[in-house]
Amino acid sequence: MNGGGAVAQQNGGIQHNGAADLVRAREQLLTGAGTRNPRLDPESLRSALVDLFELWLTSKGNELGITADSGLAVIAVGGLGRREMLPYSDLDLVLLHDDVDPTLVAEVADQLWYPLWDAHIKLDHSVRTVPQALRVAADDMIAALGMLEARHIVGDEDLSNLLIGGVRREWRTGIRSRFDELIAQATARWQRSGQIAHRAEPDLKNGRGGLRDIQLLDALAIAQLTDAMPGLGPEVPGGGLRQAHRRLLDVRTELHRVAGRARDQLRAQDADEIGAALRIGDRFDLARTLSDSARTVSYSTEVGLRTAANALPRRGLARLRRMPVRRPLDEGVVEHSGEVVLARDARAQRDPGLILRVAAASAQTGLPMSATTLNRLSEDAPELREPWPKDALNDLLVLLGAGRGSIDAVEALDRTGLWGRLFPEWGAVRDLPPRDAVHTWTVDRHLMEAVAYAGGFSTRVARPDLLALGALLHDIGKGRAGDHSIVGAELATHIGRRLGLWPSDVRTLSAIVRHHLLLPDTATRRDLDDPATVRHVVEALDGDVGLLELLHTLAEADSLATGPGVWGDWKASLIGELVRRCKLVMAGEPLPQPEPIDPELLEQARAGGVHVTLAPGDGKHTYVVTVIAPDEPGLLSDAAGVLALHSLRVLSASLGEAGGSAINTFVVAPKFGDPPDAGLLRQELIRATTGALNLPAVLAKREAEAIGTGPGQYARAQPRLIWSPTSTPGQVILELRAEDRVGLLSRLAGAFAAAEANVRWAKVVTMGSSVVDAFCLDLGDADSAPLRDRIEKAVLDLVPKPAPAPPPGESDSAD
Repeated sequence: MNGGGAVAQQNGGIQHNGAADLVRAREQLLTGAGTRNPRLDPESLRSALVDLFELWLTSKGNELGITADSGLAVIAVGGLGRREMLPYSDLDLVLLHDDVDPTLVAEVADQLWYPLWDAHIKLDHSVRTVPQALRVAADDMIAALGMLEARHIVGDEDLSNLLIGGVRREWRTGIRSRFDELIAQATARWQRSGQIAHRAEPDLKNGRGGLRDIQLLDALAIAQLTDAMPGLGPEVPGGGLRQAHRRLLDVRTELHRVAGRARDQLRAQDADEIGAALRIGDRFDLARTLSDSARTVSYSTEVGLRTAANALPRRGLARLRRMPVRRPLDEGVVEHSGEVVLARDARAQRDPGLILRVAAASAQTGLPMSATTLNRLSEDAPELREPWPKDALNDLLVLLGAGRGSIDAVEALDRTGLWGRLFPEWGAVRDLPPRDAVHTWTVDRHLMEAVAYAGGFSTRVARPDLLALGALLHDIGKGRAGDHSIVGAELATHIGRRLGLWPSDVRTLSAIVRHHLLLPDTATRRDLDDPATVRHVVEALDGDVGLLELLHTLAEADSLATGPGVWGDWKASLIGELVRRCKLVMAGEPLPQPEPIDPELLEQARAGGVHVTLAPGDGKHTYVVTVIAPDEPGLLSDAAGVLALHSLRVLSASLGEAGGSAINTFVVAPKFGDPPDAGLLRQELIRATTGALNLPAVLAKREAEAIGTGPGQYARAQPRLIWSPTSTPGQVILELRAEDRVGLLSRLAGAFAAAEANVRWAKVVTMGSSVVDAFCLDLGDADSAPLRDRIEKAVLDLVPKPAPAPPPGESDSAD
């Protein structure tokens, strides 16, 4: 082609003007000067700027001879290419040419670029042929991402389409080899710029949850790996990804207008003005809006990257691999392709507890929940009846007790509207920014951080379930009028009743929320040597030493979840001393006592033989298994092992003996499906007691097959053993607080039997993923410190323990 010959130098030289009118028009749009409409809203301003720059470029191009048959074309990338032109964004242009005299191309380029430079418009420009541009896109990831947004402006449209189509085609065919680099680039950007939702001065463009992430989703969509706007369900807070995108653009547009220049980082001193201009409110209202938008974008990006990774085309031998298996995790919940999904036979419309089971499985295993599964639950799952069934409450406790895994699981539920369905009160604290600079997180994220820390302290308290719920709700009163502790205590009462807690537990939960600041405020602001200080705390807690223990542990979790430096030796020592003095005044906790035995069970025990019965429990998925058999060493281990063998999780147990027979009652929940027949359990128990069934070997295999469990799975909390004397010589009570594992009760009973310690009675309780088990052990004349040490070591060898601390100077987490 030689259409470029139509381009001629005007007046025999390069014109270095022509863009002044463009700048004046831009300023009029920004200020409203000389127009009837004094101020355009951000979206209208962006649209007007796009039209303005396109008009100038089209006119200038036609003036320079860049026409349909010229062999020249101008394409826009960046903001103009996306039709998201901000007031002071760079103008990113590419001048394409095809077989045109290089001298003429240079002349056209100079006459196109110089007026823009002279007008002080920031310009990112290049002059290339289509093959050259394709090579650049193939070699440079950033250039490739930019060209994916390219749009024809003026000139030879076929030439522009040749480049645009070629870049997109090569992006789709080469995405498999470039995907890892794409992920690495995004991860490095997030590490540099941080999370928008939790930064005081966020980078709206490059931060995690920002505009670059939306462009990343667009690039994945062009590669046909995912949807650029993944659906987040019908009840999404804030209006979903499209609304989040528009809000981020609006804030960045106003940031340019306020700053009078290009800027990506929102400074604190500009926040009030921008919030007012957007009619959002003050800087706190703006921060809340940004948090909501950024977290929606961040979650959508995670879903998009995960979906894209699973959709990558397989090549070579990988094409011959079998499809991933569906591995059961819980009733109606399976793992598939690295995600938690619904089982094929799950009935979301009839199973309101399915939401919590899916989330609990995700939190425990560390596997993300499939976006399709969450959308289906959003659309189909019915509301939980009030009060909640016991199995739903237990699944909630499993979710909250999963450590840091609970944060991601709840975030996914919240971004898809499911968490707000379970806890409507959450809306007042969602994305609520802190008023104190010492706080790192929004209020809702702070609550989940506190839950995660509390999970690591669960063995310090006798009621880890109330500790987890207290951590979840301690600041739930924020965002409302009045003292948040008083308001929160009232909300906690309503929530506790909805969850189906016992009235006494509801009162304790309310007291935790009401007094969660009592210990730190008193210890750091009052004289501990003054008897009135201790009396003030004891009277406020009504002498409840269990509540004091919960508040002590929550104070540390709350402080650690607030931010760096909030919890230290000074604060810990003051609160610890206050608690010690309060305990001296309060009455100690009573020792565990055996449950009374039902007279009907006593009659069965007198008849002798082995009896196993199974009856429905209080919950939809709970059952009561009663085992009566001659009281012989190893019976408890065999009975608990048979239950574990059939995937029956022991939620609680009452173990006793009368007349030479053991009477053991277990409340169990099947992991999947229906429980086995009582006759089968009896048959297996007889096989185990006679040695025909090797329970330890079978249980070890089951545990190795389970996801997220097993001897290699680290606990979040350090196990704790508490020895207490009884009034009977030779008998002691051993209380174990630890995290659960497959067949734990069977293993513990086996350890006691190996040590020739007879279990006189026991009370076993599972709260979520934590166990609080009390065993009355008859050690007889052999009771001694060495024997207790051996028993303690044997028990600790069986329970999950936290990961060992890294060597000095090494980090336990990757950058």
